[in-house]
Amino acid sequence: MKITVLGSGTSTGVPTIGCHCDVCTSTDARDNRLRPSVMFTFAGKNVVVDTTPDFRTQMLRAKVQRLDAVLFTHPHADHILGLDDVRPYNFRQSGAIPMFGSEETLTAIRRIFPYIFTGKDYGSAIPKIDLHTVNDEPFELFGSTVVPVKLQHGKHFEVLGFRIDNSAYLTDHSEIPDESLEKLHGLDVLFLDALRYKPHPTHSTVERSLKYVEQLAPRMTYFTHLCHDLGHERAESMLPPHVRLAYDGLEIDAGGRE
Repeated sequence: MKITVLGSGTSTGVPTIGCHCDVCTSTDARDNRLRPSVMFTFAGKNVVVDTTPDFRTQMLRAKVQRLDAVLFTHPHADHILGLDDVRPYNFRQSGAIPMFGSEETLTAIRRIFPYIFTGKDYGSAIPKIDLHTVNDEPFELFGSTVVPVKLQHGKHFEVLGFRIDNSAYLTDHSEIPDESLEKLHGLDVLFLDALRYKPHPTHSTVERSLKYVEQLAPRMTYFTHLCHDLGHERAESMLPPHVRLAYDGLEIDAGGRE
């Protein structure tokens, strides 16, 4: 399995519009962060987590020739608004793309993209997708088991992370419930939300995510959903060697090695 980081930034991306801080004006390419997404490649298939507003740019940059499935974490704008840009893959692959998410997420997709589901002929191409509702039960995808992991994104909103084999991607979480932590032992690669150092009501901090690392002891951990409070070089220099900051374009194999 290979994991490609398509975007490592927060909902506004980095640089943030109108900001002239040290990170937003940095010349380090790792400080340029599109909205958060990764791609799992296994069994000759490409499975993307979330279709961000930067989806088109991310696919072009990573030279992704086919898209075999999408996993949705939740229905916030920075995670779904690039959905229409799957159409070129429909053209190339001549079929619908399976997409998986919670009932709440799929309901939001049907509301935001109603033209996809009317069955009308609009005289132009629309995305061809096949929606599948998931909860907390594992399911099979291209010969691997996908384990949905429930997370708290603030006190009143639940999102999904996903474990595939010995890798897991968790974004937009302020808390990982105990029952979800039980699903995350024995990992080679773990992605965790680590927005910034200062507390935030709906996102984990660097300090809190480091505590999850101690508790779960994965082989390698990558922090993602990073805001402009974290400059890559300086922030990473203060982390233990088995914890790194994700950056756009990073490729990781199933054993956690770059």
